[in-house]
Parts: sequence; C-alpha cells; structure tokens
Amino acid sequence: MASSSIDAAIALTRLGMGARPGELDRVAGDPRGWLRAQIRPEGAPLPPGERPDTAQRMTQYVAYQSDGGARRNAAAADAEARREARQARRRALADDTGRAFLARADLAATTDEGFAERWALFWANALSVSSTKFAAGVFLGQYEAEAIRPRVFGRFEDLVLAAEQHPAMLLYLDQARSAGPDSAAGARREAGLNENLAREMMELHTVGADGGYGQADVTELARALTGWSVPTARDARAGRRGERAATAEGDGFVFRANLHQPGARTVMGKTYPASGRGQDGRSQGEAILRDLARHPATGRRLSRRLAAHFVADDPPAALVAALEAAWTRSGGDLAEVARALIAAPETWDPRPAKIKTPYEFVVSAHRALGTRPRRLPPLRQALAGMGQPMFAPPSPEGWPDTAADWAGPDALVKRLNWAKVAAEAAMQDDPSAVALSALGERLGQRTRLAVARAESRPEALTLLLMSPEFQRR
Repeated sequence: MASSSIDAAIALTRLGMGARPGELDRVAGDPRGWLRAQIRPEGAPLPPGERPDTAQRMTQYVAYQSDGGARRNAAAADAEARREARQARRRALADDTGRAFLARADLAATTDEGFAERWALFWANALSVSSTKFAAGVFLGQYEAEAIRPRVFGRFEDLVLAAEQHPAMLLYLDQARSAGPDSAAGARREAGLNENLAREMMELHTVGADGGYGQADVTELARALTGWSVPTARDARAGRRGERAATAEGDGFVFRANLHQPGARTVMGKTYPASGRGQDGRSQGEAILRDLARHPATGRRLSRRLAAHFVADDPPAALVAALEAAWTRSGGDLAEVARALIAAPETWDPRPAKIKTPYEFVVSAHRALGTRPRRLPPLRQALAGMGQPMFAPPSPEGWPDTAADWAGPDALVKRLNWAKVAAEAAMQDDPSAVALSALGERLGQRTRLAVARAESRPEALTLLLMSPEFQRR
C-alpha cells in the first residue's frame, strides 16, 4: 500500500510515542515497514541501566519483611534501631522502583521503536499492577522487564501466565495468602480462600465480565490457584536453620503444595482433574488459565481494547473484526495481531480521535523538544498533578483510556501549567520548526499561525504543546 504524506505522522504520533526531531523524515519512506520492523520475537526493548532481577529483588524484599518480624521480637532497647533499619530498607526499595520508572520514561522519550514501546505499555496496563500496594509496587520494574516486555510479541497465553505468576501480581491481588480450606495447611490454620486473582483473571485479563462465566467458576478457579505464592521471611528463617523451606524459581514464584485445595475443578463447563501422583497441583491452575487465554471471548474483548487504545474510544467495527480474526487465526499470536493493526485501513484514518494520557503527553513533549526526563522528582510531581501518579493505576482495571477520563477542564489546566515550565526550559530557537517536526502533516493552519505569531519562544512552544493536534493522537 502506498503511503500518503500524513502516514508517517500517524505512525509516530498515534501508533508510537511521538516524533523526535528529524524522525518524520526518516520514517516517511515506509511508515508501515518502520512499524513492522519493531515486531520481533524477543519482545519490546528494556529500559536502560542495570536493575536487580526478580530473584534479587525478592531477596531484598524478604530482608525487609524479616526486619519487621525481628523488631516485634526484639528487646525494647533494640526496637528503635530495628525500626530505623526497616524504614531504611523500605526507602531503598521505593527509591529503586522510582529509578525504574524514570528509566522507563527515559526509554519512551528517546527510543527509535515507539510502536514497540506503546505496545508494551498497553499490555502492562491491560495486566495492571499498582504501587498503591507497597508489596506489589517494589516489583513493578521487574514485572514489566521480565514478565511483560519479553512476551508482548509472543503468544498471549504465555504472556498472561508469566504475568499472573509474577510476585508483583501475586502480591497485588493477595494470591500469596490464599489457601484451600481442605488443604494440609489450610485445615490446620483455618486459612481462607482468596478470590481476587481468580476474579480479575477472568474479568479483566481474559474472557471479560460478559464472557459466559459465573461466581461458581470464579470460586473454582480460585481453588485451583491455591498454592501459587512467593517466598517469605519464614522461608528464609527455615532455610537458615536447615529446615525444609519453599524454594523460589528464578521469577520469584513459589508453589506451596500444602496450600493447594485438593480435588478436580470445573470452570466454564470443563473439568480439570485433581493432581495425580508426582504432580504438585500447580498444573491445574495453569491449564485453566491457558484455556481462558485461548477462549474466543478473550480474543474478542482484547481485540476491541486494542482498537480502542490505538485508534478511537469507540473503535470501528471493521478494525475490531480484523484484529479478532488475526487473533483467532494465529491462536493468540500477538505479533500477528500487531501486523493486522498496522495493515488495517481504519488505523490510518487521519482524524485524531484519542486524547493522550498525562504520561503520553509528557513523553511526547520530551520527544518533540528533543529532551529527556533526567530527574525523578519533577516527573513524579508533574504526573501526580495531572492525575496519573507513577506506577499507580487506581484499580486492577489499569489506567482509563478515554477522552472523558483525561480531558476535563482541571486536567487541561494542569497540562497547561506543565507545558509552560517545559517551554521555558526548552532550548529550541525556532518553534515553528519544532511544530512541523513534531506533527508534520497533522499540523493545522490555525496552530501553525498561532505558533508563528506568538510573542515569545516559550509562548509559542506552550501553544504548540497545548494545541488540539498535539493533545490528540
């Protein structure tokens, strides 16, 4: 398909994270080819810099937990010192998570693979974990780097399984505490069944609320998931004493057979047998999750969500159908779904129908101005002020993705205030050139004239950043 003069701008600003200086010219020759080249088996690029992996972060987190247990058992003279040590560990974990967020924002502001970045952010939000729960938040950098990004162009069932079994998700939805009432440990300590992960797994991560399941299916899935857990300070203490302790895998996942509810499970009409001899029960939950991931309702729901994110809040039915067909035909191969998105004519409608979230706005502004977020405090303050605090979606549904959620009067005032600060700090001498390099053929005559006639360089750049063309994608 031949490219029109506006296709490069659509590829960079709608499907990517925004255009950097000179990028429109580099992409103009083959916008679709530029997008397709980013679909690689190894997934989306990782943020720059070194970071502890999940196993290392788990060791740090368990040490933090251990400080709490030791403080409760300490003599009064030691209590204050242990309290300070625990607070120091907590600050260190939080600071490291902040650095991970800054690295992610830096990648988004500088990457040459904006489509892969947006695609990865979509799936991180679709399988959302929030730092509103501290225990989950400290693993968010690892969650995205190890569970999400490497699998975003693979099969969905592999992606969702990695996400559900990562400590970030298990801690966020309280799965690590769930015990089968009739399990060895559950019967002994009267531990309870927790349905949070099972409920969100069905409602938000796979088939959806209208996917044909009921409360009995949620309960049965929750029973199958019992035993999915993470290491604890108790495991560490048992290991030091030479006692038998749960052993974590490299991704921080632990299966505790003594918490698993025995028996067969029936979910959405299919029965999954009880674990046989030599099996630990883990496979039962995995088999159910894989079937949910393959269910037609999952492909249908997530195809619509993809179309709504990339193209329009109320997406064209033909686009949703094309994505669903690619999903079904490929068995949930996300690379094929991404290619279908690129190939669909509805994707290239020149009318910008999506309002940027605060994070997208800040990142695209950095890209347009040729800058990068170098310090966490101003970035964190700006996003919190605009209603999208760092790594903190308000619920397991993730961040909302419609104009109604982000285009209120107060929200726009907050964006204006940030735009003024960014414009004052920018070094570009020619705002008109910045406008053209950021928007290309999407730059309208009214905005072009407003930028050209502005009384100062900061005013011109502020007008650009707050223009309808820049706020939309």
